[in-house]
Amino acid sequence: MAFLADALSRVKPSATIAVSQKARELKAKGRDVIGLGAGEPDFDTPDNIKKAAIDAINRGETKYTPVSGIPELRKAIAAKFKRENGLEYSWEQTIVGTGGKQILFNAFMATLNPGDEVVIPAPYWVSYPEMVSLCGGTPVIVSATQENNFKLQAADLDKAITPKTKWFVFNSPSNPSGAAYTQDELKALTDVLLKHPHVWVLTDDMYEHLTYGDFKFVTPVEVEPKLYDRTLTMNGVSKAYAMTGWRIGYAAGPLQLIKAMDMIQGQQTSGATSIAQWAAVEALNGTQDFIPANKKIFEGRRDLVVSMLNQAKGITCPSPEGAFYVYPSCAGLIGKTAPSGKVIETDEDFVSELLESEGVAVVHGSAFGLGPNFRISYATSEALLEEACKRIQRFCGACK
Repeated sequence: MAFLADALSRVKPSATIAVSQKARELKAKGRDVIGLGAGEPDFDTPDNIKKAAIDAINRGETKYTPVSGIPELRKAIAAKFKRENGLEYSWEQTIVGTGGKQILFNAFMATLNPGDEVVIPAPYWVSYPEMVSLCGGTPVIVSATQENNFKLQAADLDKAITPKTKWFVFNSPSNPSGAAYTQDELKALTDVLLKHPHVWVLTDDMYEHLTYGDFKFVTPVEVEPKLYDRTLTMNGVSKAYAMTGWRIGYAAGPLQLIKAMDMIQGQQTSGATSIAQWAAVEALNGTQDFIPANKKIFEGRRDLVVSMLNQAKGITCPSPEGAFYVYPSCAGLIGKTAPSGKVIETDEDFVSELLESEGVAVVHGSAFGLGPNFRISYATSEALLEEACKRIQRFCGACK
């Protein structure tokens, strides 16, 4: 009898975490490494949110909370959906988890049976297919190509749906590509979903507040209210509020699903950290003034990185609508010889040689289900981004 569960053979470690860890290890050995692998804002959590946490400690808000979250936060979540997305949820239809990951995992755990299929557009966040596999489902990957700006086409979604499809996972703006869907682009997808009433929608809106220019964010139920009874809308405070370490994700959806997720969480972690929940209340209810200012900084970084990468030999880099990632193609380097003498055969070879040669840590696109590309997180200073892009240019120019 094997000791470890068979399910572990179906999943891989997180590539984004692995790259960040490798960069840290090389730094510890004295290497000059610029890490562009982590999806984490470099801004500090705003002072009003930190103060709310300190006030909660001083009030003694340090006990167990209800599994699904404190009522104050769940009411703030319902108010946020009404205010920002025009969606009506009672606070009982909301749930709070230890980060967005727990929300997603619990939704899959509560609904998937062996043989159930989950349609996931590629490039995808690395954890989606692994979560599906751990929960006994079957990931069905559908490519959203660079020619289509990494956006899934309605015909491809329609073709991927079978009688076994239980969920369609939707992420806009996207990690890793930064692609965000306009209302018309999303309407084309929701029209397909209306034809398949057995398919549920799990929408990951974590980067909702990070869109650039005059782009207007929309979420699936906002575009097509008929999907309300089969959509779980997930979000969190990590990205827009620079609260990654606070570990608060949340969602709203049909009460039956929320209750099932509550039952799983009750046997798993129980409630999220009480102090972080009170901080999240302030994040959602308090001033939002810092969000436009931070967006402007991110937009400038995006423009810098896109411009410099497109000047690198063999690299093409689209300009994304949102998030804080770019997803350039390194197809022009495949088959070239790196300065070390190694032939670059894959995007994984490219990022490995780039790290060894120039000390720039990025994530290979095949980890996100679509290559030959790589992901850069531009959630760091312009000075570091400029230096990293110069190194990438130098590396690409040295490949023969």
